[in-house]
Amino acid sequence: MKKIEAVIKPFKLDEVREALSEVGVTGLTVTEVKGFGRQKGHTELYRGAEYVVDFLPKIKIELIVADATAEQAIEAIVKSARTGKIGDGKIFVTPVEGVVRIRTGETDEAAI
Repeated sequence: MKKIEAVIKPFKLDEVREALSEVGVTGLTVTEVKGFGRQKGHTELYRGAEYVVDFLPKIKIELIVADATAEQAIEAIVKSARTGKIGDGKIFVTPVEGVVRIRTGETDEAAI
């Protein structure tokens, strides 16, 4: 099993969710986060004063998938989240040792 964490632009969330649904992903966790990478924030104008926005709003999606589904899920995220502009995000993939569904006690792939 793999844990896939994707940090994407907020307006791409619905497209990514739909793309993941099409490849068979049944559940995911979404968190509103802030951060920056190469773009290093930007300046904005508010009531005539200019200020620097260091951390940009992003969405972090976390999902656990079977090894066989991981590549499809990653491709779905890349295709649906890409705008071609700086700040599109990143995907992190890590191995998962185990999963337990609390309600039923199911473990590993039966629990995802």
